[in-house]
Amino acid sequence: MTGTPGNPGNLEIVENPEPRLPGFRPRKRMKSILPTLALTATLPLSLAGCVVVDSQGHIAREEKRFTVTGLPDLHLTTFDGAIEVRSGEGNTILVEIEKRGPTKDALDELKVQTKQEGNRIDVEVKKPAHEVVFFGVGRMSPTAKLIVTMPRAGNVTARSGDGSIRIEHVHGRLELRTGDGSIRAIDIAGQLTLATGDGSVTLEDVAGDVDVDTGDGSVSVAGKPSAMKLHTGDGSITVRALAGTTMRDDWSMTTGDGGVAVYLPSDFGAELDAHTGDGSIRNELQLSNDEGDKSRRSLRGKLGAGGKLLRIRTGDGSIRLKTS
Repeated sequence: MTGTPGNPGNLEIVENPEPRLPGFRPRKRMKSILPTLALTATLPLSLAGCVVVDSQGHIAREEKRFTVTGLPDLHLTTFDGAIEVRSGEGNTILVEIEKRGPTKDALDELKVQTKQEGNRIDVEVKKPAHEVVFFGVGRMSPTAKLIVTMPRAGNVTARSGDGSIRIEHVHGRLELRTGDGSIRAIDIAGQLTLATGDGSVTLEDVAGDVDVDTGDGSVSVAGKPSAMKLHTGDGSITVRALAGTTMRDDWSMTTGDGGVAVYLPSDFGAELDAHTGDGSIRNELQLSNDEGDKSRRSLRGKLGAGGKLLRIRTGDGSIRLKTS
C-alpha cells in the first residue's frame, strides 16, 4: 500500500530491498509521518525526520507576584483549565500559570492579563483568538491552569469555563464557579457561593453561609454551616453537621433525582419539612408534633427546641435523618 505523496496523514508500507533467500519472508516496516498542524502552526522536524509530542503536549509555566497591605480581593478567570487556591504566610500572593497546548505557538496565543488596584488583584487568561488544533493523535486545544497561594484571610472570585476548582484553608467571601468540573473545598469559612454546570461539590470543615448549585452531580457538606442552600439537578445530597452547629437562617436541600442523608447533633433545633416525590423517609431523630403522612413521603415536625426551617426535597429518592 502506498500513500499519496504530500499527504502526511497516510502510511507507507515498504518491502525490505535486501536480496531474498530461500524461505525468507520479506520484512515490512511502517513509516509514519507526523501530521502537520492546522492553521498557521508548523512543527520543525528533528534529525530523524519526525517530531514526537507526548500526551501532555507542550507545557509552559510563568509566575506573577503581588503584595497587599490589607485584606486581599482576588479575581481569577481562565477560559479553560483548573483553578487551585491555598493559603500561605505573609502578605504576598503568588499566581502560577501553567499553560498546556499542542505547540509552542499555541501556548504563545494564551495571553495573561493582570491588574492590581490597591488590594484588588485581577488575573485573567483569555481564550485565543485563533484556535490551534492538533490532528492525527486526537484533538488537543490549549488550556491554562491557575495555582494560587494567598493569605488565609481574603476574598476570592474564581471562574473557569471548563475545569475543576479546589480551595483550601481560606476564610472570607468566596465565589467559585465553573462551567464544567468538580468543586472541592477544605477548611473554608465566610460567605460561600459555589456553582458548577456539571460536576460534584464537596465541602469539608466548612463554616458560614453556604450556597451550592450544580446542574448534575452530588453535593456533600460537612462542618458547621450557619445558613445553607443546596441544590442539584441530578445527584445525592449528604450533610453532616458537627456538634455546636446552630442555624442562623433557614436551610434548604433540593435534588431533582437522588437521595438525601442528613446527620445532625442530638441537641439540634429546627422546624423540619421533608418530602420526596418517589421514595421513603426514615427518621432517627427526636421529633415532636410529628405530622408524617401514611405514604411516608412527607414528614413535618419540631426538632429539639425548634427554630429555623429545615426544608428537604427530592423528586425521586429516599430521605434519611440521623444523629451525627
